[in-house]
Amino acid sequence: MTRTCRMSFELLATDGKARRGRLTFPRGVVETPAFMPVGTYGTVKGMLPRDIEAIGAQIILGNTFHLWLRPGTEVIKRHGDLHDFMQWQGPILTDSGGFQVFSLGAMRKIKEEGVTFASPVDGSKVFMGPEESMQVQRDLGSDIVMIFDECTPYPAEFDVAKTSMELSLRWAKRSKLAHGDSSAALFGIVQGGMHESLRMRSLEGLSELEFDGLAIGGLSVGEPKEEMIKVLDYLPGQMPSDKPRYLMGVGKPEDLVEGVRRGVDMFDCVMPTRNARNGHLFVDTGVLKIRNAFHRHDDSPLDPTCDCYTCKHFSRAYLHHLDKCGEMLGSMLNTIHNLRHYQRLMAGLREAIQQGTLAAFVDAFYARRGLPTPPLD
Repeated sequence: MTRTCRMSFELLATDGKARRGRLTFPRGVVETPAFMPVGTYGTVKGMLPRDIEAIGAQIILGNTFHLWLRPGTEVIKRHGDLHDFMQWQGPILTDSGGFQVFSLGAMRKIKEEGVTFASPVDGSKVFMGPEESMQVQRDLGSDIVMIFDECTPYPAEFDVAKTSMELSLRWAKRSKLAHGDSSAALFGIVQGGMHESLRMRSLEGLSELEFDGLAIGGLSVGEPKEEMIKVLDYLPGQMPSDKPRYLMGVGKPEDLVEGVRRGVDMFDCVMPTRNARNGHLFVDTGVLKIRNAFHRHDDSPLDPTCDCYTCKHFSRAYLHHLDKCGEMLGSMLNTIHNLRHYQRLMAGLREAIQQGTLAAFVDAFYARRGLPTPPLD
């Protein structure tokens, strides 16, 4: 079977382990390292498609599990695909649904065939396996499709993590077969918990299947940051250098910096949007809590170094007022700022790698926060 992938990856520069690259799709170009805003239900919460474009996002993430359950692919397909349904014409990555199934806990039953669970929408019995996940993502018109896997919980003893990783490898093979001749990029997901030997076995098995890119899964699931860093110290550098590397579900600005320092190309996380709705706003010096009373009389912009619509037009006092009143505009303006902050950070990292000045960029990043630069193994 002959297959042509519509995504290409080009490595443009390196600085230590860090990589500056470019993903090219028919729908657009994604400069890496890149952060993908999360659009769970076909919307980045509080953001119009034009807002997503304005903050500099080049690619967004959609959620296979939730879109499958509601509104269902038959509704989306009547519009064309997810791009047409939500009116975002840039590239879209969809997760496979594995993490959401993992999050259901006791509500789900895992077997070799797949996962049976009670729908969180209406309680009905639902089944999803690799074949179903691939079909849903094909129906959504995803530009990057993720294999269906089991997200290893934390903590997980060696034998538990081994069983889970081996199941994910078998599901990876089925995902690849079900993906067939689709031109969408298909990414494998490295699992294995916090056990290096299992992670390396997972990577070996996935590499044999020749996916278009590889992701690191099973992090940001409750483990201490030190454990995540241990995995990032050895894993990205062992992944194929000619394919994109994606760290799933991470994270804080500091986590993005540490991931980039270790060779990661792509990130996603709900943190900037969720924190925005809770009044926790990212600025160059750390986190600003707009609900604090002392912002009531502060006429200064949220972050004078930021070029987002929020910072160019509104004061901290106004944002504080909107938050205290529970106005939806407050969440929208906060979200615009937080997502722009993340995009500015990624743009700065890309430029620093290109110029060979990443170490100085990272030192300045931490200095503004009053923190020492963490060591790099």
